[in-house]
Amino acid sequence: MSENQKPLIVGLDIGTTKICAIVGRENDHGKIDILGMGRVNSDGVSRGTVANIGRTANSIREAIAIASQASNIEIKTAYVGIAGQNIGSFRHMMQIVRPNNREEISQVDIDRLEHDVKMILPDPTETIIEIIPQDYSIDQETNISDPIGRTGSMLTGFYHVITSKINSIENIDRAVRQAGIESHKLILEPIASGMSVLNQEEKESGVALIDIGGGTTDLAIYKDGIIKHTAIIPLGGKKITDDIAEACQLIYRIAEQLKVQHGYAVHTDTDENAIISMYGNNNRQPKEISQSNLAKVIQARMEEILYLIDVEIRCTGLKKKLHNGIVITGGGSQLKSITGLAELVLGLDARLGSPQQNLNNLGTTVDNLRNPMYATGIGLVMRGIEDSKFETQMSNTASTSKTKKTTIDSLIGKAKKLGKGILRDGMDIDDYSN
Repeated sequence: MSENQKPLIVGLDIGTTKICAIVGRENDHGKIDILGMGRVNSDGVSRGTVANIGRTANSIREAIAIASQASNIEIKTAYVGIAGQNIGSFRHMMQIVRPNNREEISQVDIDRLEHDVKMILPDPTETIIEIIPQDYSIDQETNISDPIGRTGSMLTGFYHVITSKINSIENIDRAVRQAGIESHKLILEPIASGMSVLNQEEKESGVALIDIGGGTTDLAIYKDGIIKHTAIIPLGGKKITDDIAEACQLIYRIAEQLKVQHGYAVHTDTDENAIISMYGNNNRQPKEISQSNLAKVIQARMEEILYLIDVEIRCTGLKKKLHNGIVITGGGSQLKSITGLAELVLGLDARLGSPQQNLNNLGTTVDNLRNPMYATGIGLVMRGIEDSKFETQMSNTASTSKTKKTTIDSLIGKAKKLGKGILRDGMDIDDYSN
């Protein structure tokens, strides 16, 4: 399949501070070609959750229009990121008894397990958005990563199940529809971010992804190549800006500029004598603040966020198994000295995560998208590409099976016309259809 024939995927990141639509597709080298991007300030979203459908729809419509014009395509569907305080998760075990223990375990058995998992929601106001297999056991044998092809009576699956409040999903769906497009699939945002900034070696050896967004901080823990735990902390970069605005008696816009341009996550990394001057509004006198004091405000809130992350990691029992430490991404990761503070609080090695490793070099558009704030949007495009490959593979498999059946049916028809004499002695025509 040539590059122009490969499907175009749209990732739609609906965040608290920004809404971003990214159009891309995979090239022949396995990298992502970005054809267009639209980014606007978010309106109507609070802590990652759609609070005002109409205003959110207007922001989505604007972002989609910019991306559509830049890529010269009509956007009809998108892979949409979901996060926010209405996201939950739990671990669950499900068992089935197989009637024939000598028959090989197939995908049908795996599908039956997952179907049964979907039936166990304890809260009627929630729905499952992702079921992530952890491992399996067959009879007395445990820690099996792939049971297909084995035999046994009792098949047990262990799962990490991600849920969302139904009304939260409905609000996203309504906003997207009002914007004139359809949601192809909802993807948990830390999963999308992990696809764009982590490599397979990190996922195998153990790593914690921390995605600091505007309204929430998302956590995804990987080990043995799969997600072991997810969590949403209802604090993000917007709360840090609120703290600065309150402490320095500034309007939000100026506080945000102050954070972005001069913000440090560790106050001891600043110049104690450095003074930042800010222009006042409506001809008021300029205000001054020391860079060190600004950093103290930021550090206090970032430490709180990281302590909550540490509690989540410790509860999994995996902290000592995270051999690749932590990777920090998202807009909030741009604070200076953020990795140093994370290492101090969590006691793990830290690095910044950028989606650049998966992007083709196409100029200024892609250079802008190397920023960690676009990790989720790029990851949504990558998830769409992965799903498209799987759907193509399944379609080809079904087509091959259909072709084989058609060929057999044709041979049987010819055999019936010629008579049973051309078949093996003692074999009936109908045996060929089995």
